[in-house]
Amino acid sequence: MINRKSLISFLAIAFGISWLLFVLPWFFKSSPSFATIMTAAFATAMWGPGLAAILTTTLVEKKPFSSLRLNTLGDRRFYLWAWLLPFALTLLTLGVTILLRTGELDTSLGMMRDVLSKAPAGTPLPSPEQAVAIQLLFAVTIAPLVNVLFALGEELGWRGFLLPHLLPLGQWPAILISGAIWGFWHAPTTLLFGYNFPQHPYLGVLAMIVGCTLLGTILSWLYLNTRSPWTSALAHGAVNAAPGLAIFFLKPGFDTALGGTLLGLAGWITMSIFIAWLVWSKRLPAISPASTAASQPDTL
Repeated sequence: MINRKSLISFLAIAFGISWLLFVLPWFFKSSPSFATIMTAAFATAMWGPGLAAILTTTLVEKKPFSSLRLNTLGDRRFYLWAWLLPFALTLLTLGVTILLRTGELDTSLGMMRDVLSKAPAGTPLPSPEQAVAIQLLFAVTIAPLVNVLFALGEELGWRGFLLPHLLPLGQWPAILISGAIWGFWHAPTTLLFGYNFPQHPYLGVLAMIVGCTLLGTILSWLYLNTRSPWTSALAHGAVNAAPGLAIFFLKPGFDTALGGTLLGLAGWITMSIFIAWLVWSKRLPAISPASTAASQPDTL
């Protein structure tokens, strides 16, 4: 049975904290420190859902903090999926982007050349090829772990709290509703700043909902197989680290709503194919909600 009081409390706190932080940089648009303020505010806002999960669990439901399962790892095999799958999907998205002609392959690495050209005069710089290699190596190795510090805030809320609380509706409704809510949560960033979709600040809200619903399905699959927010947080961190694998190899100016990223059209196609494979191979639905609730994976 759905606990409406818990859900309303969670959503009010999660949206209240995060939307306040999302809107905050708008008041500093003319400040020289605008970019720094926006980065700090958006990174902090990622913990809005996590704080909402903690407060709702401990203060509203009166349950122990441990019920959020941060002391749980679950099936270790899924951590390899969590780490590598986002990079594989991003590379496939690059291929789909080129096939759809929504982006053009740029072997000259024009985007990185443009970045390097803006460095102060006299700064020792690597070649574009070296810079891209360093960026990609960092993205695949260290960046996912660094990003977990922030991604865990979202995953503790969306997959660690919201998804299980929606499971009485059935696994598919829970997955799709939680993903759509996650997408809508980003609305202020797109409307005010064109975040992720600079060419489409209004249509970008809908694009984010679709993209997050698809990506949320994959993250939910990882969570339901481990009952641990750490798996989906690692995957979320890898997703945030992965865009360079495609963007560096596309000519600047492409429409991010159509190609280059997992949250655009090309990414929708890539993720839909993977989700279809999960369904076809009977990996999704992962397990029944009743079995999920009763399972006791390995703990830390």
